Amino acid sequence: MPEMEHPVQREDLKNSLIVSCQPVPDGPMDDARFVIGFANAAAAAGAAAVRIESVDYVKAARPHVAVPIIGIVKRDLDGSPVRITPFVADVEALADAGADIIAFDATDRIRPASIDALIAAAKNRGKLTMADCSSLEDARRALAAGVDFVGTTLSGYVGGPEPIEPDIALIAAMRALTPFVIAEGRIRTPEQAEQAAAAGALAVVVGSAITRTEHATAWFHEAVAAAFSAREANSRPVLAIDIGGTKTIAALVQGREVIDQRVVPTLRDQGPDAWLDAIAAEIDGWRGQFSHAGIAVTGFVEDGCWSAMNPVTLGIPDNYPLIELSAARLGTPVSAINDAQAAAWGEYQFGAGKGEDIVFLTISTGIGGGIVANGKLLPGLAGHFGLTRIASHGAEPLEDTTSGLWIAGQAKRAGHEADAVTVFTEAAAGSAWATAIVEESAAQVALLCRDIKLMFDPRRIVIGGGIGLAPGYLDRVRGHVADLRSRIRPELAAAELGSHAGIIGVADLARQHR
Repeated sequence: MPEMEHPVQREDLKNSLIVSCQPVPDGPMDDARFVIGFANAAAAAGAAAVRIESVDYVKAARPHVAVPIIGIVKRDLDGSPVRITPFVADVEALADAGADIIAFDATDRIRPASIDALIAAAKNRGKLTMADCSSLEDARRALAAGVDFVGTTLSGYVGGPEPIEPDIALIAAMRALTPFVIAEGRIRTPEQAEQAAAAGALAVVVGSAITRTEHATAWFHEAVAAAFSAREANSRPVLAIDIGGTKTIAALVQGREVIDQRVVPTLRDQGPDAWLDAIAAEIDGWRGQFSHAGIAVTGFVEDGCWSAMNPVTLGIPDNYPLIELSAARLGTPVSAINDAQAAAWGEYQFGAGKGEDIVFLTISTGIGGGIVANGKLLPGLAGHFGLTRIASHGAEPLEDTTSGLWIAGQAKRAGHEADAVTVFTEAAAGSAWATAIVEESAAQVALLCRDIKLMFDPRRIVIGGGIGLAPGYLDRVRGHVADLRSRIRPELAAAELGSHAGIIGVADLARQHR
């Protein structure tokens, strides 16, 4: 049987691609003609070597393939889990068939022939050896026994669920032991092959993505099927819910369009169970029209549970299981996020943010916020500006000295039974007491905006909420920052989505989660 013109050296595989030419057993391409065709096509495109399974296919390919062949035999044994080249006779037969490198299972499992015996058989016939390893310890043992190459071939295949990604960490760890590392296993994209090479591999093996049409077709089929399914789901509206301190909005949302909406009062003293019951009753006629729900709430949601940040805004039991209980009532998967963060995302995607980095402030019953930086919404506690402290007000959170509740409280202390709406009406009519209250609130928000500009340097700060969008309020805030130098003066913009920012934002986030 013809051999390579010169014996293969380890350095011949340096910085190379190896293509595994192993058809699916008993599949339409399980034929020597296809194996030869795969191998020659790979070599013509730049592969430096090929990996071929079975003595018969190695023997058939050798006269026609001009690049080195890594030969293996696969067997299913009753007394051993070792499948790849388990016997000394397999090594000898592969060598005689024309393989240049013999690869074998080097895992620490019950085996019919020792690693030492397999290496000795290959060396006796002048062949190089490759240890297919599952771990760094496998590689250490194989190198101690004198193997020429170690590969990551069996990482993830000796127990437990099969991983999806290649084991880049193992490649790097093996490279610390030897430069002769062959990366193999679940390398399915050029990007993954690049990562394997960057991790220190001498050579990178790609198999199924190139030569197993059934596997590659299945990956694409799954991807397009999922995309078509998502597209179908995205053609249906999202049920968006915004639970506020005084009212709750439920809406059917498609993109930035609010198709229909309902408003119910948030009866603060009744608690979240009652609020969810009221929502479920209100949207009962919409069932079947939406495929997912998103809920925007004050406070924060973590691991599906809702907790208050400032009980003055809305009292909620700690770790209320919002996702579980709302999904049960609504009959659909539910995601949830802080209301101001949802509004920030809505304004970023569809409103005043214009797709640029923003900080969003909602000034209403309380004060909340959200931050979009580098196109990503910052999660968790990011944006809870209403709970920050200003030195002149001691230990009080900012929202307790600025928000709608504070405005109503200040009016009462001034001897007027008036809510925030009435205070703004009185200020517009020229009442000195009302103007003073509104002006003080605007001054505090201006200080916050100055600090936000210095901390995050957003393209703009978008102001929303019932107080933030009240007539004349934003102009008062702008007046308090007008004397700043242009570089540190925040650009302030009114929220374009108005009271719908939260529901539009949470709908878009919910759509991305499904």
